[in-house]
Amino acid sequence: MPKRYRDLLQNQHSNLVATIDTDETCLLLYPTDEWETIQRKIEALPSLDPQSRRLQRLLIGHATDLELDSNGRILLPTVLREYALLDKNVILVGQGRKFEVWDEAHWKERSTAWLHPDNPGKEILSDFLRHLSL
Repeated sequence: MPKRYRDLLQNQHSNLVATIDTDETCLLLYPTDEWETIQRKIEALPSLDPQSRRLQRLLIGHATDLELDSNGRILLPTVLREYALLDKNVILVGQGRKFEVWDEAHWKERSTAWLHPDNPGKEILSDFLRHLSL
């Protein structure tokens, strides 16, 4: 964990929760209190809806409690490392209230594709995103 986040996490949130991202080959890493909010929202989804049930199974089913050690490191279970194709070098990408954990080579590949001018999804914005002001 980078030093700028390590102190905050160790002082306020010594525990973390990791789960899979269902759209990309990476992991989502939440402070426990943030994860509990997300988990309640996921659990509130209608269990008879197939897409909701899939999301519940994948996100909650892969959720794993983690703890920072005294050096600010976490040990990811094999099943999560294999899912995210994590090898030797990993990238931690801040996403507001969570982090994404990527294999470095895969992150470079995906971020290059997203930034490429010929990316077919680059110009397609939902109505919601068209009204977002950054």
